[in-house]
Amino acid sequence: MFDYASAAVQGAMAAGARYADARVMVTRTEGMAAKNGVIETLRQGESAGVGVRALFGSSWGFHATAALTDVDARRAGEQATAIAKASATVAGPPLDLASIEAERGHWDSSWEVHPLDDVTLSEKGDLLVGLTETIQRAGIPLAEASYAIWDTEKWMVSSEGHRLSQHIVECGALINATAIGDGETQRRSYPGIRGQYGTRGWELVRELDLPQHAERIADEAQALLSAPQCPAGTMDVVLGSEQMALQIHESVGHAIELDRILGWEAAFAGTSWLELSRMGHLRVGSEVMNITADATLPGALGSFGYDDEGTRAQKVDIIRDGVWVGVLSGRDSAARAGIETGGMVRADGYNRLPMVRMTNVGLLPGESSLEEMVAATEEGILMETNRSWSIDDHRLNFQFGCEVGWLIEDGRRTRMVRNPTYTGISPTFWGSMDMVGNESEWTFWGTPNCGKGQPQQIGHTGHPAVPARFRGVRVGVRG
Repeated sequence: MFDYASAAVQGAMAAGARYADARVMVTRTEGMAAKNGVIETLRQGESAGVGVRALFGSSWGFHATAALTDVDARRAGEQATAIAKASATVAGPPLDLASIEAERGHWDSSWEVHPLDDVTLSEKGDLLVGLTETIQRAGIPLAEASYAIWDTEKWMVSSEGHRLSQHIVECGALINATAIGDGETQRRSYPGIRGQYGTRGWELVRELDLPQHAERIADEAQALLSAPQCPAGTMDVVLGSEQMALQIHESVGHAIELDRILGWEAAFAGTSWLELSRMGHLRVGSEVMNITADATLPGALGSFGYDDEGTRAQKVDIIRDGVWVGVLSGRDSAARAGIETGGMVRADGYNRLPMVRMTNVGLLPGESSLEEMVAATEEGILMETNRSWSIDDHRLNFQFGCEVGWLIEDGRRTRMVRNPTYTGISPTFWGSMDMVGNESEWTFWGTPNCGKGQPQQIGHTGHPAVPARFRGVRVGVRG
């Protein structure tokens, strides 16, 4: 496979490129979904090919082919350079790249039970069917369960001397219970609206212990139908760690992508309210807000050995003691900003141009606990499990909804409430955070469906999170 990547780079350089890199990718995927005791879908796929980037003057060119021969790979490199040359005639000054070491090596993610090779389809199907039947027996009319698996091998070569290979295995699963009442539906999910995913094997799914939670989410979905509406007003909010992961993803993760800050990218998630000149001194949250982008966390969904530019995975400080100090970057955007590259460039397939993506963007643990947060709150709401999200195209003003809420009264969790929502402005909201869960509550949540780019790419991102409390938040917003 290295030979095909090398041929693509050689073709690009011979055609006049200043720099080129190529990736051969072989990906196997599988996904299954069950509804009400019946397997509804089974998706299995495999793709292979080589994609090559060529830099000429101010512009990148990209071309890919599924034909894995030396001739076709070299032709792809030539075509990538031709595209770069055509783009450079109407673009600006030459594009520089931040310097990195040209490494040679191999990296594997860790797994105990390979989800494709070591677990039969019948075992996986029986699990999903049994889960939905358990939920239905609890009186729920719509019960769903699913899993997804990815097995990706990469071989990367660059004109600077990179020669890297990786093998990454990812998987995860989820269950949903939807209760239907008079003019409304209520859903409870486990482990969350997207499930839970990581760079691990099928042992991750087994550790979720889905059967143990199936009846619980069914009971909670049914109870939500008769629960009172979330009250409207201003009060303290305690967010569970799964909702915190969504909050981080939407209001921090996309806002710190350097291509958005520079105005190079605006698709799907808009641009960013952050200004590069203010990095290092702009306060964006309270002193207990510490966020990193760490691609080295074992088993987290945004972990890898090297990004698709050949930069070694690393941990980058993003927000330190509430002050914005770092970004998600690639070699070109980092050079433009005058900083070191963070190694955050990835593509979702051989036929897509690598771009800046979140790694494991997460909140570091504090010294409190969910129990202590509840006990310290006189009037508030505990909200868990994301249900909806809306945020403006600068990642500034947001409104989020959760599946379930519980009132907190005089330091005790009391009544369940339905349709809990909260709204805020990112720096003001994060500035109100005064209690952060401890390391024992730290969960590496995985988001397998982050959309970005045109044509759209689906990224796999991680969001380590703990429960947290926010003071004086507007809740119960309708519409």
